[in-house]
Amino acid sequence: MVRFALLGAAGFVAPRHLKAIHDVGGELVAACDPYDGVGILDRYFPECRYFPEFERFDRYLEKLRRAGEGIRYLSVATPNYLHDAHCRLGLRLGADVLCEKPLVISPWNLDALAQIEQETGHHIYTVLQLRLHPAVKALRQKLTQMWSEAPDRRVKIDLRYVTRRGPWYHQSWKGNPEKSGSLAMNIGVHFFDLLLWLFGSVRDSRVELREADHMSGTLDLERADVTWSLSIRSCDLPPDYSGSAYRALTLDGEPFDFSSGFEDLHSEVYRQMLQGHGFGIEDARPAIELVHRIRTAPLA
Repeated sequence: MVRFALLGAAGFVAPRHLKAIHDVGGELVAACDPYDGVGILDRYFPECRYFPEFERFDRYLEKLRRAGEGIRYLSVATPNYLHDAHCRLGLRLGADVLCEKPLVISPWNLDALAQIEQETGHHIYTVLQLRLHPAVKALRQKLTQMWSEAPDRRVKIDLRYVTRRGPWYHQSWKGNPEKSGSLAMNIGVHFFDLLLWLFGSVRDSRVELREADHMSGTLDLERADVTWSLSIRSCDLPPDYSGSAYRALTLDGEPFDFSSGFEDLHSEVYRQMLQGHGFGIEDARPAIELVHRIRTAPLA
């Protein structure tokens, strides 16, 4: 079995990684998180070694490496601002890395990671699971066919994403732009990656609203004009909507439904990586550069 270790075993997204490692037949040999509420390990990997201290986790993996029993992959599901350092750890341990989005907060850190990849011969992959969503893949094929017949056709896009968060959000690392990369990075980067993957690179970006709990703006992409809005305010949910997360994407006024089908996307990310088709640094770069631009640009 392929040997994995996991950083961030108690986090929100950790169960998806645990399930994915299990689904692909992997073995989780070590997990780390300063919060010790990690009983979910028993569901998938009851023999996994757990470390609340990062230093002991690092030492254990180094011991395995020197004994010829090192891990093949390090999965990183820690807070955004730690991703860069934890990717470096994986490469130094002689492993490839699968890191949650965003790969980094500041785009210039991508170049440094790429250099370490070259020096170590190992690779960093990231989770861009929306690219693997069946409905999204079908849409991309449809768009490709449309542009083969009408190369100059532009699409009008409206993206609205509201995911309700309570006061805790602003007291956690997620509410600190220096640690999360702002709302646009924390809840929006995968949507921006999706838009760039489908409709091409950015020609212009305008930010109209930038608050801690709500951001909006427009994008001029190669093949689309985009209006976008991101919010964690419950008042921005549609009236009479009973859920806590609302995704709405329209193309030329027609709704595109991808509200379901997310359950196994992390497992598919792992399968693709093990088959040599993972998403790497250059795949992640366009969306990270765009979000940095959104964070720093003057308001329109």
